[in-house]
Amino acid sequence: MNYQMPRPLAPARLPTEERQALIVAAAIALAGRNSPAAITTGDIAREVGVTQGALFKHFATREAIWLAVMEWVTAQLLARLESAAEVEPGDAEAARPGLALKALARVFAAHIDFVMECPGVPRLIFHDLQQPADSPLKRQLGLLLQRYRQLLTRLLQSAVEQAEAPADLDTAASVTMFIGIVQGLAMQSILSGPGSDLRAEAARVLPLYLRSIRKAP
Repeated sequence: MNYQMPRPLAPARLPTEERQALIVAAAIALAGRNSPAAITTGDIAREVGVTQGALFKHFATREAIWLAVMEWVTAQLLARLESAAEVEPGDAEAARPGLALKALARVFAAHIDFVMECPGVPRLIFHDLQQPADSPLKRQLGLLLQRYRQLLTRLLQSAVEQAEAPADLDTAASVTMFIGIVQGLAMQSILSGPGSDLRAEAARVLPLYLRSIRKAP
């Protein structure tokens, strides 16, 4: 499902997948401006430019829309992070020292870019994490975090193998710290509101993280 910003008035007839993409994009756009808890199906329908009846032809419930949003987030964010983690064309020798931490830095930057482009996503994630009950949405978030941790673990293990990080590095704790930093920056962007310079703040924080896991000379 490709991400598109919603159009003010959607055409009367669109293929189901395109219509669903518009609805997902509308929900994300609204979450960037309002609390997800306050967004109704009527709000989403108006954002897309359709009736609620038309909306329910594609998603049976409000919860189904948010689940589709989280499925989109999982696919899009992981694709970006995996792409960022790949060896760059100029770094043909995959085992050359320095590449693992460079890849880790690219993953960090890719996630920050995603947060900047889709400010509604952190709002949705933080809102859902506050809910005590289990739900399909929370399980989808758990899947995203599981795969994210696997990617970071792989990069950190490579850093150890390439002697960029110490042999006794606590990989699990380093993964938790990485994700925690990104989540903290995302929360800060929500509190600061539009115009906050998240990328500049991230550029200040990342070297401190890398220094904490880098092998001493």
